[in-house]
Amino acid sequence: MGGESMTRTAPQGGGTGTAPAGGRLGQRLSGLAVALGLVLFLGGFAWGALVYRPYTVPTSSMTPTIDAGDRVLAQRVDGGEVRRGDVVVFEDKTWVTNAKVVKRVVAVGGDTVSCCTDGKLTVNGKQIDEPYLPEGSLAEIKNFGTVTVPEGRLFLLGDERQGSLDSTAHLTDAVKGTVARTAVSARVDAVVWPWKGMLKRPTGFETLGALSRPGPLRTIELLVVAGAVLVLGGGAYGPIAGRLHRSRTRTARPEAAGAR
Repeated sequence: MGGESMTRTAPQGGGTGTAPAGGRLGQRLSGLAVALGLVLFLGGFAWGALVYRPYTVPTSSMTPTIDAGDRVLAQRVDGGEVRRGDVVVFEDKTWVTNAKVVKRVVAVGGDTVSCCTDGKLTVNGKQIDEPYLPEGSLAEIKNFGTVTVPEGRLFLLGDERQGSLDSTAHLTDAVKGTVARTAVSARVDAVVWPWKGMLKRPTGFETLGALSRPGPLRTIELLVVAGAVLVLGGGAYGPIAGRLHRSRTRTARPEAAGAR
């Protein structure tokens, strides 16, 4: 018989046409990435919902740290965990009825607080640097005498001292404007809308004792972002591998099968 020439295409995917694009190992790894990503993503949100509460601050008494209308995330804490310098959420009917209030703790039970010495707040005889105050403003626009904070209570001020109805507005009360620790329900960790990020640590109070540590917000953010990346990356693996597979198939060179 006369010689007959023919060509054939080199086999792809290990000689079978039914292997999934990217290989079985790749498919398994992408599925594992999606599953792990979902766990991290949903777990991060669940953790955040358990630990944090969102609040909208209605007034400008905490400007410039928190402006009127800003949305904050506050970590649920027990009042016993509050330290000097913390920005806290509390409720006290002698201040405002049926409403949450956001102020900064400047003194705790047993402290003596007064204002002002050279324009600075004084706690336990030490002048406190307060870089969070509006630029150029004094620690308080009106002087007040020395107040000794009863045990189990807190003395609180707004960062915008000129317009804040804080402890100085209640000095004539029986408890000298202080608030019970038990009235505190949360500690503000970050301003999230508009985004300002984590609150800076109030280092001016470090000489008086330990400061509070930030909550787990950064860890929660990392879990959510990592989860989203794994879900998107794992989900995109199949289509990308399939496209690359088809591209290689189209560009494969024909292979001579020989004459017979």
